[in-house]
Amino acid sequence: MANKINICLIGVGDVASALVQGIEKYKKHPNEIIGLLPEITQYQVSDINFVLGFDVNSNKVGKDLSKAIFTEPNCNMNFFEPEYLNAPVLKGPILDGLESNIKNIVPTDNNQPISNVMEEMKKKNVDIAVILLPTGCHKAVKFYAMAALSAGACVVNGMPSHVVKDPEIVKKAEDLNLSLIGDDVKSQIGATIIHRSLTNLFPMRGAVLDRTIQLDWGGSSDFCNLLTPQPNGNLVYEKGKRQSKTEAVVANLQNKEEVECRVSAVDYIPFLKNQKEAYMRLEGRIFGGAPVRVDITMFVEDGNNSAGILADCIRVSKIAKDRRIGGILQSACSFFNKHPPEQLDDYIAKKRLLEFIENRRER
Repeated sequence: MANKINICLIGVGDVASALVQGIEKYKKHPNEIIGLLPEITQYQVSDINFVLGFDVNSNKVGKDLSKAIFTEPNCNMNFFEPEYLNAPVLKGPILDGLESNIKNIVPTDNNQPISNVMEEMKKKNVDIAVILLPTGCHKAVKFYAMAALSAGACVVNGMPSHVVKDPEIVKKAEDLNLSLIGDDVKSQIGATIIHRSLTNLFPMRGAVLDRTIQLDWGGSSDFCNLLTPQPNGNLVYEKGKRQSKTEAVVANLQNKEEVECRVSAVDYIPFLKNQKEAYMRLEGRIFGGAPVRVDITMFVEDGNNSAGILADCIRVSKIAKDRRIGGILQSACSFFNKHPPEQLDDYIAKKRLLEFIENRRER
């Protein structure tokens, strides 16, 4: 097992479900592998080893990860049934993890004991902790990140909460020679990457972008969490997620301060399950001041759309751990995440990531 990458999933929701199903499927059917970067050759899918999970859902706690991923409110598509993984799902501290609308669909049991997160990770020799908690639970994200580092694990943060932008977490990671990748995973072919590509197309072709909007809706617990009803009946979109997505869309525009940009989740529609739908509109001007407008709609299985990226993050993190590189992996953050320390054009970020993988760039 020397080449195995031991993984702890912090939050066993739909993205975790897609990740576990996909990795275990590819182990059995290597000829069917798609959706991963082929340039990462140091580690393969077969090296990823799920050993532990943390959640607060009383119906998931106590189960093996292979079963917990199919427990409600998870609703990601079922495309592979993993064998028993010997990866227990333990109860972690809730902290601020259920302060939003999600508390209405996640059952908890005060009689279930809370595990010592750091000690349990140590027992399982966790290499990488992947944080997949509900958006907005900033205290919980920091707690688990610090616990993971104390246990000797690198951290991949799939959520908008700050990890790579938290000075205390970064300092600890640097001191322990453990890497950080974050924040807020950028889906493989998601609304953000498509929207970002289209906004960058305008100046690349000499046009001017004046305004753009992106509206998302879906039926997963993530949308339930993002949209919280207020006393007046209005739905409020989690501000950290809005900031992360908006920044990712317009980050590379020279006139970004002048562009009117609005990104928002607009509704939680349970019957859509884990299917996410998005509408994007871009308005601008071309030669002679003539108007141009682009409208695009997309449909995607949301959990799967992040899972492949996380599998690549895991393998890159292990490369960094082997090289004893501590702190922020700048190239990986810029390529894989919506809210990295440094926003780069995607092709530049990919180039730097490949240089890191090939050991021609430190981080």
